Amino acid sequence: MLFIYRLILKIHTSYQRMIQNIYLKVCIAKGLKVGKNVRFVEVPEFGTEPFLIEIGDETTFSNNVRFVNHDGGQNALHFFEKYKDVRTFGRIKIGRQCLIGADTIIMPGVEMQDNCVLGAGSILTTSMPKGSVFAGVPAKFICTIEEYGDKLLANNVMYPRELELVRPQLDAYIKEHLPHTYKPLK
Repeated sequence: MLFIYRLILKIHTSYQRMIQNIYLKVCIAKGLKVGKNVRFVEVPEFGTEPFLIEIGDETTFSNNVRFVNHDGGQNALHFFEKYKDVRTFGRIKIGRQCLIGADTIIMPGVEMQDNCVLGAGSILTTSMPKGSVFAGVPAKFICTIEEYGDKLLANNVMYPRELELVRPQLDAYIKEHLPHTYKPLK
């Protein structure tokens, strides 16, 4: 039974990746600009105007990232004569070597400059300066990329690097050696 489950899961995963790759190619054909060595845990939802999006080299996207290139709220205003011609679109630019966390939304007209991190679950409504970390709803400045790196180093999990080549061995090592410590209450 486990074999059948694994087989179905493998087929499903392969199918999802194929669909995502086709979607990415369609968006590029429509004008989406994607730099070199961009990594997608999942291909983002690029919205109805992918030609308004530019992504720099070596940027990483986690799962469930969405781009919004226009303000759909304008549709509620078209019933008023004064607002019948309201149209709102915005370009979105993601710099080089950025990380966009899981379950994020990037709104129209924003730019993430190089070396930025957008935290999981965030909604980015403003541009991010180079080397910054933003998170929240709406996303706000948290710290610089160097301060973030120092925080990570202070809580670093050490393990033999050669285990990275064999994921099941790495998982077993972390499971056995990771201490049962948790963040303090605030």
